Amino acid sequence: MPLSHRIESLKKRHTDIEEQLHIEESRAAGDISKINQLKRDKLNLKDEIMRLESQKVDAA
Repeated sequence: MPLSHRIESLKKRHTDIEEQLHIEESRAAGDISKINQLKRDKLNLKDEIMRLESQKVDAA
């Protein structure tokens, strides 16, 4: 998979997690454990996206 496609795929997953997080946080009895896991997943994806984008710039 080309680097740009991988980045786009990760961005899509990041957006999906962001939506799940918003839904969970807006629930009256939101699951704190699930919210924390979603936040960690979102942050990990962001870090990976930034790392790949840096590689893409360096390769150009």
